[in-house]
Amino acid sequence: MSRDILEGTTDTGRLRFVRRPSRATLLVVFGASLLIAGVTTLLPADPPIPVTEGGGQGVSTLDRAIRTAEAKLAKGGQDPRTWAELGAAYVEVSRVKTDPAYFPKAEEALRKSLAQQPDGNGIALAGMGALANARHDFTGARDWGEKARAALPDNAEIYGVLNDAYTQLGDTAAATATLQRMLDLKPGVSSFTRAAYEFEIHGQVDDARHALDRALADATDPGDVAFCRNLLGELAFDNGDLETAELQFDAGLRAAPQETSLQQGKAKVAAARGQTGRALAGYQDLVTRQPNVGNLREYALLLTSAGAPDSARRHYEQFEEQRRLEVASGANVDLEASLVAADRGDAGQALRFAQAEWGRRQPVFVADALAWALHLNGRDAEALAYADRAASTGWRSATFAYHRGMILAGLGRNAEAVKALADALRVNPNFSVTDVRTARATLTKLGGAG
Repeated sequence: MSRDILEGTTDTGRLRFVRRPSRATLLVVFGASLLIAGVTTLLPADPPIPVTEGGGQGVSTLDRAIRTAEAKLAKGGQDPRTWAELGAAYVEVSRVKTDPAYFPKAEEALRKSLAQQPDGNGIALAGMGALANARHDFTGARDWGEKARAALPDNAEIYGVLNDAYTQLGDTAAATATLQRMLDLKPGVSSFTRAAYEFEIHGQVDDARHALDRALADATDPGDVAFCRNLLGELAFDNGDLETAELQFDAGLRAAPQETSLQQGKAKVAAARGQTGRALAGYQDLVTRQPNVGNLREYALLLTSAGAPDSARRHYEQFEEQRRLEVASGANVDLEASLVAADRGDAGQALRFAQAEWGRRQPVFVADALAWALHLNGRDAEALAYADRAASTGWRSATFAYHRGMILAGLGRNAEAVKALADALRVNPNFSVTDVRTARATLTKLGGAG
């Protein structure tokens, strides 16, 4: 059989993309805002239960999947497979509806599956791993994923759960190894999009784009098409290409008109272009439909930038309400809480949340958050060590460069600060509706080009 191979190099080795005949999709890839990362749920293929969210009219296929499983389980008897399917569907619906109340229901269903089949129940074990990833319990996700791998060593989706966990924990070698195994077993949308992220965090933007193009070529479901288009749009935006970003977001919306991540991208592009009214309207609709912590933070920042502090405060309060709901459901959002505390000028709280998160995991984006929190507390010498850690993979992040530049300026290392701040604006001159102004003003003050 002929093989179409695409290769790219990371600092931990060479990834190989091998094109094989496609097989039935067994998973749902969860989209996230960078910061964060996707999470995978597993559904056995026999009999299949479709879990792609519908286009908006009537009952979605996801709701139908849950009803079908619940009706089957209502008949009683031992059915670990259906309990596992139901648990996986609950994890996905919690994302689609932005409702962490489904997390306990998912856990209950998955644990019932494991109680009925304690040995070799790889699907339920992987479901527990996906649930842990969704809750940002990445250590737990790793542990559940490794148990699932022992039960089903040749199941590609399990390596997706593991890759997500290891990536978020900052274990780059293990993340690369699990991704490579996933690619070897099942090249497709799920593995190519993860590969794109792997390339991006190592500064290989062209390779990341190529991997996303491969994912898009394999996408047939409208939800998968929208997911790939959104990632392509985010990659373009993060590298300063507003025109391409908007084209990708528009193409994604043609495939899935109700997809909120694409609407968020459109609002972000409008804000970057100075179309503040359009951006505010977009975010207002977005947080009404999906008031997750990421959307609420971005809207509050835009309101602050637009000179509406009272409205921004109300949305930060809504952020806190949403954060409490997620914590009550077993989720961890300390990273997001640290970023919001920093936005609001609460340096002490920002540092407490960042230190708590660093105690759990050490990926580069948590290193950056901790560096920034230390800077806000006047501890620039300590902050620089974490800023160095954030830069260690070569990620072309304008935010990382901005934070590093401000830390260097605080240390009086002005020439280095100018370079870092100029790099931030070169990579993405629209990386933040608030921080771009500070970057330019600081450059001017230090004698650089503002």
